[in-house]
Amino acid sequence: MKLRHLGLVDCNNFYCSCERVFHPDLIGKPVVVLSNNDGCVIARSNEAKALGLKMGDPFYQVKDMLEKNNVAVFSSNYNLYGDMSKRVMSLLSRYTPKLTQYSIDEAFLDFSGMDNLQEYGKEIVRRIVKGTGIPVSLGIAPTKTLAKMASKYAKKYKGYEGVCLIDTDEKREKALKLFEIGDVWGIGHRNTKKLGYHGIKTAWDLTQKSASWVQKELSVTGLRTWNKDSMGFNTEISFMG
Repeated sequence: MKLRHLGLVDCNNFYCSCERVFHPDLIGKPVVVLSNNDGCVIARSNEAKALGLKMGDPFYQVKDMLEKNNVAVFSSNYNLYGDMSKRVMSLLSRYTPKLTQYSIDEAFLDFSGMDNLQEYGKEIVRRIVKGTGIPVSLGIAPTKTLAKMASKYAKKYKGYEGVCLIDTDEKREKALKLFEIGDVWGIGHRNTKKLGYHGIKTAWDLTQKSASWVQKELSVTGLRTWNKDSMGFNTEISFMG
């Protein structure tokens, strides 16, 4: 039985990227998007993040800092973001008939049975950028949790050229050992603190605990994150259950 491969496409800094499509002069410059009524920061470009701006920063508290650093500020435009999302999803649907939109800027794709996934993934990334102007990152792995981890690596490290493929035990182990527990899908802030108390700092640390320990500390929900269907290799081809 062949190993299934799931891809997670994540649009990079989506709201800011949408604004840049219509303001290309802002590429490479700090950009933020504000919530309804311009209350707080809800999206930041990488350049804005580098300035220390945080998600949820009240606009009135950072207004002077934004002006001082020539940060482009946009009021949220959900009609625009929804339209751009549809364009991205439409293009993605050409690469696999099995696509599940997870959020406005993320989608899972089933690549099971396909070959040369690294190059195929790079073609998808290039096509999305060319067709929409939105930069994306693609993680490919046997499970949704691992694919989400891979997409974060693809976004963080330029050497991946937008695509991170986890298709061996060696790659899986390396990915888990480098991935902070607080960033694992479904763990949350509260459980991160609890796990830290027990010396669990990475996703790999969690996989080394027994099922009974995980269920006791994190309940059945945490057990689902721990089990082989999330952070291990599931050999079933069926698409995301």
